[in-house]
Amino acid sequence: MKLKIGAPTLWNIWRTEFAGYNRKHFQLDLTAGLTVAAVALPLALAFGVASGSTAAAGLVTAIIAGFLIGALSGAPYQISGPTGAMSAVLLVVAQRHGLEGLWIAGLMAGLMILALGLFRLGRVINFIPAPVITGFTSGIALIIAIGQIDNALGIHTEAEESAALKLINYFRHPLPDINTHAVISTVIVALIMFLLPRVPGLGRVPTALIGITVVTALAWTLDWQVATIGEIPRSIVLSDRMSLDMIDPALMRDLLVPAISIAALGSIESLLAGVVAGRMTGTKLNVNQELVAQGAGNIVLPFFGGVPATAAIARISVGVRAGGVTRLVSIIHSVALLAGALFLGSVIARIPLAALAGVLIVTAWRMNEWHVIQFYFKRRLANAVVVMLVTMLATVALDLTQAILIGVAVSLLVFLAKVSKLTVTPTEVDWDRLRAAGFRIDREIEGMRVVYVSGSLYFGAITQFIEAMESLPPTKVLILSMRGVPIVDVSSVHAFERLAYQQKRAGGRLLISGLQPQVRDKFERAGLVEELGEDAFFWSADQAILKASNNGILDNTDAPTPPNGTPDMEPDNERGTSSGPITPVPATS
Repeated sequence: MKLKIGAPTLWNIWRTEFAGYNRKHFQLDLTAGLTVAAVALPLALAFGVASGSTAAAGLVTAIIAGFLIGALSGAPYQISGPTGAMSAVLLVVAQRHGLEGLWIAGLMAGLMILALGLFRLGRVINFIPAPVITGFTSGIALIIAIGQIDNALGIHTEAEESAALKLINYFRHPLPDINTHAVISTVIVALIMFLLPRVPGLGRVPTALIGITVVTALAWTLDWQVATIGEIPRSIVLSDRMSLDMIDPALMRDLLVPAISIAALGSIESLLAGVVAGRMTGTKLNVNQELVAQGAGNIVLPFFGGVPATAAIARISVGVRAGGVTRLVSIIHSVALLAGALFLGSVIARIPLAALAGVLIVTAWRMNEWHVIQFYFKRRLANAVVVMLVTMLATVALDLTQAILIGVAVSLLVFLAKVSKLTVTPTEVDWDRLRAAGFRIDREIEGMRVVYVSGSLYFGAITQFIEAMESLPPTKVLILSMRGVPIVDVSSVHAFERLAYQQKRAGGRLLISGLQPQVRDKFERAGLVEELGEDAFFWSADQAILKASNNGILDNTDAPTPPNGTPDMEPDNERGTSSGPITPVPATS
């Protein structure tokens, strides 16, 4: 396989991106980078804690990812770092396997993502249905919110295997004493984040940073007894970090499923963010190069003590709206975060964890794709709603990889149910209509019937087809009009063989009209055309009717020969012997 990614492609991306770059462009990138850093600082600290690691780990992740992944990314607007969606996955891994397991799972996920990019498999992500992604995102939002209840209330409760169990235990067991100052801190940050953007002229201010600053100042001034972030190391290489001697094959086997979850989520979130930003800027994301960048960054991050990262739509949108032009926005944002860690570490250490809980709860609320959810309910798209809700509940109650698989499986079942709906409509031949249209009719064949079939004829629908056909009275000439059948499978071939055998045994004939090219090809390869004869296939039902009535097609019927593997089936002569009008036969579901 010839790989087309790597240095040549990246060089072409850079060369195109920086063509004609000048001082004005740099000023725009500088302003956008500093703006993004102001937004990213509180989120990085909060997501580090939410991931089951530390605020310092979140900050290091934002710095390294913003620089390394930003430099290698598949588009100028991509900005990566710790995210809320990823933190929900990482929290479960950290609770089960500790920080060592978190780092190893992150390394394994990075290798998987890198492989996806190197082998140009980025488009595989497109096979995940939209309702699954919406439900998955809502489930992650719930996990984040539930995971911050302890910090918001200033209490500590036991960790659980899933967010659902964690939530249930808040009601099953009495709560410890609630810290009023922690609750006030959470509420103040949430109110600032919700209300400040509604003030005219303040729509783009970094509300999370302002909220955290206000609460930190109050807690510091009034000596509130609340848990704080603690010391921030003056280095981007943390003392708690991964080393090669930690790699244990047995532990790696245990972490395979979590690593797949991290890799899948990192790929999905990064590419979705790139698609959204691409629509905003008109610049298309190089999907496979982006996966290479994400993979490389997540391979490196554990060795600095960071947590897995992904592209973050919140930071990307801020950078785009602030006028950012190139990937220097991501790099400048990293440098600004590093400067903040070096020179403001003592201030950051005093930030209450409850303030970060406020940031995360509001972020969780905003993560939901409310416009999509509203669209599903408003348009009464029941199938999409079912898939979304099932995926959301599975995300909260189970492993996140299982949630995606369940969501995709439910989507496939819903799809199969939809395409299995078959319409079988029988009608008797209207001889007067044909004569009025100018056709010459030599003889009328009593009971000749045309059956119009519409829908996919495959294993999931073939039983409906057989039952509908068996419910019809017998006739000498049965014409199947199949212009409305887009696909068939081998099950339908066997059904047609049985139907043709029944017709021949009764001294009649099966004719088929209106085959679409792909259906005709399937019948030819399966030998059905050869078995029935070329004279059994027509372009239209009218042609088949005229052929049968004017050319003695019934005279060519041979002694019936049962098809291979088909039991001897007697036609049911007791059904439908009335000479009255024939009504359409509905397919059962």
